[in-house]
Amino acid sequence: MNNNKLPAWINVLLLPLLNLALALAVSALVFIAVDVNPLDAAQLMIEGALGYQEGVGYTLYYATNFIFTGLAVAIAFSAGLFNIGGEGQAYIGGLGTGLVCLLLGPSMPFWIVFPVALLAGMAFGALWALIPAYLQAYRGSHVVITTIMFNFIAASLMVYLMVNVLKPEGEMSAVSAVFESNAHLPMMHDILGWFGIDFVRSPLNLSFFLALAALVLVWLLLWHTR
Repeated sequence: MNNNKLPAWINVLLLPLLNLALALAVSALVFIAVDVNPLDAAQLMIEGALGYQEGVGYTLYYATNFIFTGLAVAIAFSAGLFNIGGEGQAYIGGLGTGLVCLLLGPSMPFWIVFPVALLAGMAFGALWALIPAYLQAYRGSHVVITTIMFNFIAASLMVYLMVNVLKPEGEMSAVSAVFESNAHLPMMHDILGWFGIDFVRSPLNLSFFLALAALVLVWLLLWHTR
């Protein structure tokens, strides 16, 4: 039996609360420094994020990306590695998904586009992480430095592709072509509408449930498998 193992209530409850309290304390000091009442700022942030349906939708929409990226960091950390390249891996994973949507969207139904786009995103992100992993394993490069550097390389690559490759002819903004409707994930307001629940339109979509499923799968992987 490992006597150094912390009780579950410390990991599940106490440590997250301490982290949250520390973040709030640091934020309060910043607000005080710029002559803003921390309580007023906290009230404004809470109301903006959770005070109305559209705010909740946007909050969960942005949280989805953080869930996936946090899981990528958590898995590496559990193996004793600091993966600081989650941002770049998310960029390139999104590139893989976007390319599938652009290529297959005009001709394939959703039930084909969705799994292929999902697998492409996983593969692109994993292959991008494989490069610093190889450098760490076989060349002795420090994984923290290489993964940070690969964030900037991924961002620069995305800018180049959006400006010079993916941008439609005659378009001034750095955007790709619009995905076809069969390459769109179901939106949350539509999903809830199927059950007779009214919800204001927001970008929140099915990917939030995929993130929750990933949470469960990673928990099973880390705590219930060898």
